[in-house]
Amino acid sequence: MIKQNLLESGQFLALSRTRPDDFSTPVEFTLPSGVKVLIPAAGIISFTPEKAGHKDIVLSSGVHGNETAPIEICDAFVQQILTGKMIPSHRVLFLFGNLPAMDIAQRFVEENMNRLFSGAHSEGEGPVNAERLRASQLESAIEAFYLAADASEDRERLHYDLHTAIRASKNEKFAVYPFLHGAPHSKEQLQFLLACGINTIMLSESPTTTFSYFSSHRFGAHAFTVELGKVQPFGQNDMSRFEQARQMLQRLMTEDNLVLATFDEDAFLLYRVNQIINKTKDDFRLNFADDVPNFTDYQAGTLLAEESGHAYHAEVDGEAIVFPNAQVALGQRALLTVVPTKLESD
Repeated sequence: MIKQNLLESGQFLALSRTRPDDFSTPVEFTLPSGVKVLIPAAGIISFTPEKAGHKDIVLSSGVHGNETAPIEICDAFVQQILTGKMIPSHRVLFLFGNLPAMDIAQRFVEENMNRLFSGAHSEGEGPVNAERLRASQLESAIEAFYLAADASEDRERLHYDLHTAIRASKNEKFAVYPFLHGAPHSKEQLQFLLACGINTIMLSESPTTTFSYFSSHRFGAHAFTVELGKVQPFGQNDMSRFEQARQMLQRLMTEDNLVLATFDEDAFLLYRVNQIINKTKDDFRLNFADDVPNFTDYQAGTLLAEESGHAYHAEVDGEAIVFPNAQVALGQRALLTVVPTKLESD
């Protein structure tokens, strides 16, 4: 019954949200195209072509439940594959992160899921809420997906964790490149992001508990947190603004090899993280308006935020703000600052 419903409608996400118990035990079947489908849990679905190419691709969305455009893009991809309108050439895993948060149109129900990876879900008292349990489940899904591939083959692991930002941005689309612990940044991956319409890249310089860092550090995947625009309610996104990224993601899944332009650093706006400012007191406040966009830059000495006993200033001219959010829980990041940078020479 589940299989027939999915083959006819492709409505995997809708079923995951309204009838999650249908996926309380794993569901497996093969599409008429020969693509194998595995659903280990609600909101988690993988596709393995009969003759899979060399890429193992993870597309995650909805780690924050109100970031709807990436959810809608991935939902459409899943529908197209299930109904035979699109046939992947490579193994693909789709992860729809926080299903209950989608239902209430909020970033999360109890806790920010994108601070719960790399084992953070089990620190302290352990997985004490649904977000922590789900973060652990998503980690396990990625591990099972990557390790199920033939280890004897030279395979490429990819993970694009798709988001939209709370506030507008001077650079509408941007990506965070997780800390690589000394490994080189992939120019090919940067060119892929540029082909998606993303020319602004933040190079992280420390470990984090984000989803993309987990895949990068634990499995050596080319992984990115990809911000595609601004938060909008379901059904109110101008999907034309995401078409370039949608087309490239579809090509990534369906073409054996992508031909990309030669890397040109001048085509990018590259930043490195300069300050990570955490909220430690209840009176923490930002010293700029709520409608100031991401990547607005300031002169050295400008007061950016303050709380009892501490004031945070721009350290260098041109230091820019990203992801400001004074409403985070105590101990969590309330603001990143970034400064322009260059890639290290080969």
